[in-house]
Amino acid sequence: MTRLFVTSTGTGIGKTHVTAALVHLAHAAGASVRAIKPIVSGFDPASPEGSDPDQLAAASGWTLDAETLDRISPWRYLAPLSPDMAAGREGRAIELEAVIAFCRAALAGPEEHVLVEGVGGVMVPLEAGRTVRDWIAALDLPAVLVAGSYLGTLSHTLTARLALADAGIALRAIVVSESPDAPVPLAETVGALARLVESVPVLGLPRRAGIESWREAPELSGLLG
Repeated sequence: MTRLFVTSTGTGIGKTHVTAALVHLAHAAGASVRAIKPIVSGFDPASPEGSDPDQLAAASGWTLDAETLDRISPWRYLAPLSPDMAAGREGRAIELEAVIAFCRAALAGPEEHVLVEGVGGVMVPLEAGRTVRDWIAALDLPAVLVAGSYLGTLSHTLTARLALADAGIALRAIVVSESPDAPVPLAETVGALARLVESVPVLGLPRRAGIESWREAPELSGLLG
């Protein structure tokens, strides 16, 4: 049984793309899988199409209705800000212990694979003094770190890796999700990172057109082994 936490070096890097790809690959292999993204900001209930929960629902073969939304992303906020700020705009606050309890219930489920997708980057604040890193550590899950191939990604990725290591979080792999208008070929960024983090697998995920391009990501199948 595989239990993973998908996090990243920042916002808009490709966490949901990677998570949806893993769900699709699990289904293609005939395995049962559940993916959750408990916290999502920048979610407009009037236009859910193409949102992160919508992509995870599509990969799971589910219709995005109210029940499915609560099953994937119970904590939803309209403002496209860090979760604590987005919640604050609505006069709410994130109670991380409730989020952790929701995740633990999902992780205890019967599925062969359960994937927890975070929000923003590794050090995004959730509540006073606690970040996504604290969330991962509380669940005691190995992490998949999603990085981009933009200029500056090497420093950002190495910094995120150190932040995870300092909290005792095992790093299963780094996935480099190709950034739009990347200054160097994806393979070159993957190679550079692989030399810098020899003990961690580094995988490249080419950018493809289309909202459901996660259907074409066989490069990640080893993460579910």
